[in-house]
Amino acid sequence: MLLSGGIDSATALFLTKKAQGVRALTFEYMGIARSELTAAKGIASRAGVLEHRIVRLPDLREAADIPGFRPAGLPLTYIPLRNSIFYAFAASFAEEAGAAYIVGGHNRDDTKVFADVSPEFFSALQRAFWRGSRVLRRNRLAIARPLKHLNKPAVIRLAASLGVPFELTWSCHQDLEKHCWRCDGCLTRERCFREAGIVDPLAGSKSEKIT
Repeated sequence: MLLSGGIDSATALFLTKKAQGVRALTFEYMGIARSELTAAKGIASRAGVLEHRIVRLPDLREAADIPGFRPAGLPLTYIPLRNSIFYAFAASFAEEAGAAYIVGGHNRDDTKVFADVSPEFFSALQRAFWRGSRVLRRNRLAIARPLKHLNKPAVIRLAASLGVPFELTWSCHQDLEKHCWRCDGCLTRERCFREAGIVDPLAGSKSEKIT
């Protein structure tokens, strides 16, 4: 289970946590908020995963941290070919653990922005893993994206029905102790909770917006 500290991956985890032997994989890269890592650890603990592994990639950077790199039409939080990198590590972990699935929390809205969350991308990636690993081919490893047909408000409604601990999740792009409620991540969270008709337990901190 690819696990960040966000709502999407937490929801995907809570959908699959009843399966035997669920393991979580989180990445620590340059510029990631400490609070997001804390969130991932808390979510993994609450879900009772068998193992939570954190892979440190200190040289992996978001577009905002790469001098002169400003990809057109993509947010500054974009990491070049991020899913190629993350899923390759996940496939290695899956081979080691004998897993039959890699689970990602990508929602329908993601495909409007990122090319590496398309069905074609994941189909090709799964074929590449089978071609590159006899173990994964024998285990019929599949990449599962249980939220792929849901937009963000629908994911939030599903998360609420599953008992996802929203209070543990992290959406802010800033490296702060509390959400700033000004960045794109925070504003998207606020809008999607409103559209979902769900009360965000972190909404009380909005009166303390950080500039």
